[in-house]
Amino acid sequence: MKVLIVEDETAAYESLVEILKEIDPKIQVVGNTESVGQTLNWLKANPAPDLILMDIHLSDGSAFLIFDHVEVEVPIVFTTAYDEYAIEAFKVNSIDYLLKPIKSSDLQRALHKFSKWSHVDIIAYLSKLANLNPAGRYRDKILIPIKDKLLPIDLQHVSYFYTTDKNTSICLKEGINYPYSKTLDQIFSSLNPRDFYRANKQYIIARNAVNNITVWFDNRLFITLDTEVPERIYISKNKAAEFKEWIVDS
Repeated sequence: MKVLIVEDETAAYESLVEILKEIDPKIQVVGNTESVGQTLNWLKANPAPDLILMDIHLSDGSAFLIFDHVEVEVPIVFTTAYDEYAIEAFKVNSIDYLLKPIKSSDLQRALHKFSKWSHVDIIAYLSKLANLNPAGRYRDKILIPIKDKLLPIDLQHVSYFYTTDKNTSICLKEGINYPYSKTLDQIFSSLNPRDFYRANKQYIIARNAVNNITVWFDNRLFITLDTEVPERIYISKNKAAEFKEWIVDS
């Protein structure tokens, strides 16, 4: 069995690899991706694995965004550290999930279930999987609450979203900042990933806001936007190739 692991936490990935070896040394881990973008690139460039182990919350947003851009034609076992609502949804749709920290017995049970699935079972599963992400279209505006009013903001005017100390803000190209009550995960799941990029745990940046890209000494990328930022924006070495492909993608 060939398995792709979609997981952005090194410790969690290494734990999954060890458990798979214990269950069956013949299982091959053919890849590890850490983000929505990396996973899309991997799926497009490689033969389909037999199974995917997929964390729900990735470094650049919800794993459900993957299904908006590519047809996934193999079974998936989702993993999550929380999100009871997602777990309930998986139960309704007969989709297996594993709650972190992953137990060997739970993963073995999931693998045993998939090993018994027929082609008809997989087709039925995939048809349900395609309906998991309810976002049929991306937003072009958001509403910012200001006192007793709601201010509509066109996303074309947004340079970045920023979070620190559990406080999130949105910055417009004019340099105006507004507080925003949602997390970056919640925000990114509603944005078109062609127009916005999850640079790191603190920033979502707009493609049309990127002014300069500097290759840093450790192969990170230093990003300069069209407006001032509260702290420097770096793209990690692991995500540098993905970011460069995103910025020139038409």
